[in-house]
Amino acid sequence: MGKPSVREISVTLLNRIGDQGGFSHILINQAMGKHQLKQEDKGLLTEIVYGTLQRQLTLDYFLEPFIKGKKIDSWVRWLLRISVYQKYYLSKVPDHAIINEAVTIAKQKGHRGISGFVNGVLRNIQRKGVPSTEQITDPIKRLSIETSHPEWLVKRWERQYGFDTVQRMCESNVYAKNVSARIQPLKITIDQAVSHLKNEGIEVKRSELSNQGLIIKKGNVLHSELFPNLLTIQDETSMLVSEMLDVKSDMTVLDACSAPGGKTTHIAEKMNNRGQIFAYDLHEKKVNLVKNKATDLGLTIIQTGAYDSRNLQEIHPEQQFDRILLDAPCSGLGVLRSKPDIKYQKSEKDIEQLAKIQSDLLRSVLPLLKENGKLVYSTCTVDRQENEEQVIQLLEELTEYEVDPTFFEELPDACSGLAGLTPYGIQIFPHDFDADGFFMTRIRKKKF
Repeated sequence: MGKPSVREISVTLLNRIGDQGGFSHILINQAMGKHQLKQEDKGLLTEIVYGTLQRQLTLDYFLEPFIKGKKIDSWVRWLLRISVYQKYYLSKVPDHAIINEAVTIAKQKGHRGISGFVNGVLRNIQRKGVPSTEQITDPIKRLSIETSHPEWLVKRWERQYGFDTVQRMCESNVYAKNVSARIQPLKITIDQAVSHLKNEGIEVKRSELSNQGLIIKKGNVLHSELFPNLLTIQDETSMLVSEMLDVKSDMTVLDACSAPGGKTTHIAEKMNNRGQIFAYDLHEKKVNLVKNKATDLGLTIIQTGAYDSRNLQEIHPEQQFDRILLDAPCSGLGVLRSKPDIKYQKSEKDIEQLAKIQSDLLRSVLPLLKENGKLVYSTCTVDRQENEEQVIQLLEELTEYEVDPTFFEELPDACSGLAGLTPYGIQIFPHDFDADGFFMTRIRKKKF
């Protein structure tokens, strides 16, 4: 057998991601290496896999009248989905090429009956076109189908934020977000980085959320000489978390849930690599990611360890830390643009369980904060139960703490007037900056 085509690899990957719960970004990277794909093929593979996942519910809606509930193998369904995705969302691929390749893959992976079925469905779609979503009268269901978000999730968000916000969020989630990067300021200035990237043909603009951040407008920053030792790929809303920790050189800092290390290394840079950072995560494998990132960037003040941060009082005395970052494990519903598979894998039960872990973590690490210290609580989700409600419950129970009022004064100007600003912190939605959805707040002891 010859080398598999990009589309055949896509079907295999989607089967593993969509039906077996594999992580899209990990499996795609592995496939690129295994099949030694050319640059343009890497781009096509990424586009087809992520695009098909992003639009999965829409594609199923398009396909249903032509399949009519027929029981088909999972890989056949994925083959039909990628074919319809290419037809309606990739303008450069002609219909005949899509159909021919789908039939070829069906013959190789199945039998004559399957290839005939695939050919029949796709030619039928070519003749008749797909159904319009305008016939869906329920606005929640219609938004669910049009933006491919499970209906329970759209309903939940609508209850939390109202229909207009949810519509903007869901519509933004099906498009690629900005790629952003953070400079290593101990080795290069932002002006030097901008100039160097420009000479490499990479066009950037400065982030409004971090003075180390750059938004990539054109070109591939992974091909720059600055990557990875002077430049770290990081979402700009994620950068804002470390900015709001308000660290200074020579502080003692705890990063309670530190993997993969983007925020940890950013904090070390903000401290001018002076002081001490204790960076923990649950699994040794994840801790190694933090360690490797610190090594790449030449940062020496980060001490890593595999530990459950709910039990850190066993190894650290009370009031040891000037600053604590709790970037808590969460549902990840703010990062659906880069990890679309999450929206099909999570449930309300998952959110309940995560909210309990977040609550336990908050209450476990707060005693480790110095009397005049500050704790930043953050998540990469947009769910109120994991965010604002966590803060409300904490402040009701532990009345000696408050949301630090200076947090709001120190937020960048770009955040003023955002819909997600409340007395309990800031909820950044994916459509606010074409970046990840993030929640963050800063807690301190009340001053009497």
